[in-house]
Amino acid sequence: MAAAPVWSVDPRTGKQREQVAVEATAQEVDAAVRAADEARGALADRAVRSAFLRTAADELQAAKDGLVETADAESALGPVRLTGELARTCYQLRAFADIVDEGAFLDVVINHPDDTATPPIPDLRRYKVPLGVVAVYSASNFPFAFSVAGGDTASALAAGCPVVVKAHPDHPALSEYVAVVLRRAAARHGIPEGVVGLVHGFEAGVELIQHPLVAAAGFTGSVRGGRALFDAAAARPVPIPFHGELGSLNPVVVTEAAAAERAEAIGAGLAGSMTLGVGQFCVKPGLVLAPAGAAGDALLKSLTDAVSDTDAGVLLDHRMRDNFVAGVAERARLADVESPVTPGSGGDHTVSAGFLTVPASRLAAEGEHDLLLEECFGPVTVVARYEDDAEVKAVLSRLPGNLTATVQLSEEEAAGEGRGSEILAELTPLAGRVLVNGWPTGVAVAPAQHHGGPYPATTSMSTSVGGTAIERWLRPVAYQNAPSALLPAELRDDNPLGLPRRFDGRLER
Repeated sequence: MAAAPVWSVDPRTGKQREQVAVEATAQEVDAAVRAADEARGALADRAVRSAFLRTAADELQAAKDGLVETADAESALGPVRLTGELARTCYQLRAFADIVDEGAFLDVVINHPDDTATPPIPDLRRYKVPLGVVAVYSASNFPFAFSVAGGDTASALAAGCPVVVKAHPDHPALSEYVAVVLRRAAARHGIPEGVVGLVHGFEAGVELIQHPLVAAAGFTGSVRGGRALFDAAAARPVPIPFHGELGSLNPVVVTEAAAAERAEAIGAGLAGSMTLGVGQFCVKPGLVLAPAGAAGDALLKSLTDAVSDTDAGVLLDHRMRDNFVAGVAERARLADVESPVTPGSGGDHTVSAGFLTVPASRLAAEGEHDLLLEECFGPVTVVARYEDDAEVKAVLSRLPGNLTATVQLSEEEAAGEGRGSEILAELTPLAGRVLVNGWPTGVAVAPAQHHGGPYPATTSMSTSVGGTAIERWLRPVAYQNAPSALLPAELRDDNPLGLPRRFDGRLER
């Protein structure tokens, strides 16, 4: 593998800013993985790793000004958005520290022998242990929250797994900066700096997924890139879990009653959601089923007014800009597709928000309009106008898996009248998060959160946001008839660590 320079690029101009690093060679990837593997023992103590996570959050917060400046130079996302994203990232680290301290994630279950059971039960003690080194593939659109110190890294470290991060090429300087901060936090607790490795380059990402000491991987990105890595993880001599977030259309259904009741509010809310962050959120609503007729017309007028007032914006890189401009043009050329507000180029380096409309009947059967059922990354959505409930069902039946699905209901429908519950039942198989009278952009970091969904939204049934994201990096192990003196402290009867557990069928907290 030839070493090539890694440049920081200004997305506002497309010009190289500075050389940050060089692409990692196979030998350098191997060294990073081995250093991470050697750091596993330092994460064994839960108190040490929870303290490390809190210190990491403190150090990131202390470096806020420099981090946000570096992130904005490489992403053009703006200081306000990036400051909020960094705060979310720090909160997430501290939340996982709390989870580590609580200990419920270990899922301790103890059964004492019972000769009266059929068949007899021996002494069994079960809990979860960390998998090993985790490969993390950074996302372009969240340079903090889904990157070097993001949810995959935070949850892996919380589980006791060191990480090697493959930096995203859109923010290499920031990746280096964040890695330095995390390593500094690790050193304060006697943890080797290799606990957080960082590599650059496409080939390095391939080498990483194939390394025999890598035990699992987390990915956020495109369907094409994620599927290639997923296949590589499965093709290894010893396959490993690959938790990938690949793509999502995030459909929205607006009932006729809802449109008649609050068309203006729905149109404005949709505009705000689809253009948030220049449409670069993985949960952007990309397909909206709205009624034909007067109520739907009023909704479209509100959407048109709001989107028309949206300023042109900068996408994360020029490749994404080119793909967006070409993608919306290809979609707009399809039969019966109209552009009330035309999306596309807003200038040499910017894009303009817009939306397309199409009769829902065009999407109800296989054909060239299937392109409209594919995610288009950027500030655009497709509004499919339906004539009746049968068309809504027909379109929903053709959709792939999604991160989210949303329904806008009237007040009466939300109270149980009409088709509200039926639509909810139709949306549930399609997505990991189902929203009622809201918008999918904005993913709360909360214990009950689920950020995942049926393929291709994700390649597993797990979440990458929220406390249960830690489960991706653990595996259960049971000890049978092990002498007490040989048992891990977590599985001893006297519970020296004070862990929540299920003890002979009783839940102890």
